[in-house]
Amino acid sequence: MQSNLRRIYYNKTTGAKIVEVGFSGYVTPTTVEQDILTYTALSERNADSFVILEIPYDRHIQDFTECNGYRVNPATKGLEFSYPDPNEPEAPIVYEKPLSEQMKELKAENLATMGALAEVYEIILGGM
Repeated sequence: MQSNLRRIYYNKTTGAKIVEVGFSGYVTPTTVEQDILTYTALSERNADSFVILEIPYDRHIQDFTECNGYRVNPATKGLEFSYPDPNEPEAPIVYEKPLSEQMKELKAENLATMGALAEVYEIILGGM
């Protein structure tokens, strides 16, 4: 059976990652119960203190590759990444939306702006 899953166990309050388990390729994924028994960081915790986020293994692959940390936003349940600043390596970690999502949003905004500019251009030229 082919599996393609990333399971992130995170602190319910802070969103900090506790354990990440990934399955990619022809492997049998573990169950949540097996993970709790396997990982001390989970078995030593109260089960009410953490939450599980499951996403396709290949989602945000570039974000995971380029980040220097990530967490789950406890309010939105979405992933947030921190990216190193080569000009300020000692800068504090700041978590933000995945860059892949920011790029999609910027492309959509750019298309909307270009469409609005085209309409203005048509109005100006049409009035001459």
